[in-house]
Amino acid sequence: MIKLFSLKQQKKDEESAGGNRSGSGGKKASAAQLRIQKDINELNLPKTCEINFPDDDDLLNFRLIISPDEGFYKGGKFVFSFKVGQGYPHDPPKVKCETMVYHPNIDLEGNVCLNILREDWKPVLTINSIIYGLQYLFLEPNPEDPLNKEAAEVLQTNRRLFEQNVHRSLRGGYVGATYFERCLK
Repeated sequence: MIKLFSLKQQKKDEESAGGNRSGSGGKKASAAQLRIQKDINELNLPKTCEINFPDDDDLLNFRLIISPDEGFYKGGKFVFSFKVGQGYPHDPPKVKCETMVYHPNIDLEGNVCLNILREDWKPVLTINSIIYGLQYLFLEPNPEDPLNKEAAEVLQTNRRLFEQNVHRSLRGGYVGATYFERCLK
């Protein structure tokens, strides 16, 4: 309770001093903005991840870069965009993979199949939870719940061919009829 009171007092002090924390001309920050601020302050990024904000004043839209250091995708660099809506934390953020990748749980349009971004989302989950979930997809692709059914089938039936396809896609080249841009770091 004391902490909440001190935050309110700090905000009043800042407003009376002519400043304001929301940066929007005196408008109060939304619940989503307050929660994302808290999530970002508490981020504990693994060494394989980095986050950047194209607009420093907009914490609701940012990019995550994952560079796996083990597994099939070792050496790759994958960019995800996060769009956090005003319903956050009750609604999950929209996450898209901007890097075209040969992966059973990421389709060629960048849609991501991660349970906590859909049916298993709960308001207690944080941006950190999503980051670790995305990182885990690169360590352990899940062929049981695929968006890219072809990649999932190859992973289940011929692991060696799957690994070759992943490496071909990372280096830049065709896997079947689909061309992948180079995404090695």
